[in-house]
Amino acid sequence: MTSPVGLHRVVEPAGVLPQAAWRLDADPRIAPNEVRIRVERLNLDAASFRQLSEKHGGDGEKVRAEVLEIIATRGKMQNPVTGSGGMLIGTVEEVGRRSPLELTAGDRVATLVSLTLTPLTVLDGLARWDGRSEQVPCDGYAILFARSIAAVLPADLHPELSLAVLDVCGAPALTGRVVAEHVARRQRENDPTPVRVAVIGGAGKSGSLSLAAARRAGAGRTVGVVPVAAERDALTDAGLASVVALADARDPVALSTVVTSALGVPADVTVVCVDVPGCEHGAVLATADGGTVIFFSMATSFAAAALGAEGLAADVTMLVGNGYVPGHAELALGLLRSEPGVRALFESRLAAD
Repeated sequence: MTSPVGLHRVVEPAGVLPQAAWRLDADPRIAPNEVRIRVERLNLDAASFRQLSEKHGGDGEKVRAEVLEIIATRGKMQNPVTGSGGMLIGTVEEVGRRSPLELTAGDRVATLVSLTLTPLTVLDGLARWDGRSEQVPCDGYAILFARSIAAVLPADLHPELSLAVLDVCGAPALTGRVVAEHVARRQRENDPTPVRVAVIGGAGKSGSLSLAAARRAGAGRTVGVVPVAAERDALTDAGLASVVALADARDPVALSTVVTSALGVPADVTVVCVDVPGCEHGAVLATADGGTVIFFSMATSFAAAALGAEGLAADVTMLVGNGYVPGHAELALGLLRSEPGVRALFESRLAAD
């Protein structure tokens, strides 16, 4: 019997879900409720790619070799250090007769579930990838389960651009929801104080989309925090934040100081979008009592976040961005189309890669 969540694909250890499994069965033969995708491109998540690149000193050949080894060993792409993976685009090859995903052979799609739970096989040795960018040209196949999610790629956007946006589409959707909740609470309480939002890593993919979503949801003032002058200038030119500030997010006092200075008070909502560890305490310290911290980085230590908040006596709600909010793909693509600053940052990033 085939499981809608892919339990039948788990090789070891038995009894866990595919994301928690060490190894999956990536057999191309599909069950009646599965879909096989011919893969065109992988998008490694930022934390995973950074870890691999730093481990190998930027040697692309070694990065490529390790990614191939992970996929061959585990039957999926899941970085053993960060625990994270990414997503992919490809063309639907075969649809099981009982698949509920409403996909048709020939559809070009992006998977909206992580590579950490997607059975995957590479056929070309990643020969077209130099190991120096998050986007990975690839020939292979992947399997989607009945409970997987995929979006048909829009015809008006280049597939690489769509992939980059859809990789982080959960971030703006959840940010928008949380900011709207804070705005509604102020309105119910007849409190005219504007909702203030800080996005740590505001020039990145998830960060730029989150800034746009926060503004659209009614944030009165926003600050985008970036680590280097080049990102400060790019985010300033994009016009997505009320203020752009420089700080090392791993320095709690410095981060809190620049956020409070930029907003006048600590943030009501702080969104963490950086791909390096050690940013938890600064995010908590930069957030007002009664506020919300949203962690979208796969480099986050949730133990550090919880214990840090306790140690600071911080009355904040902390949310894990799980990557899925109903309507998240449509919302993110809509922001890309309607916000020139967002599009400019994405296109610049792709050109650099």
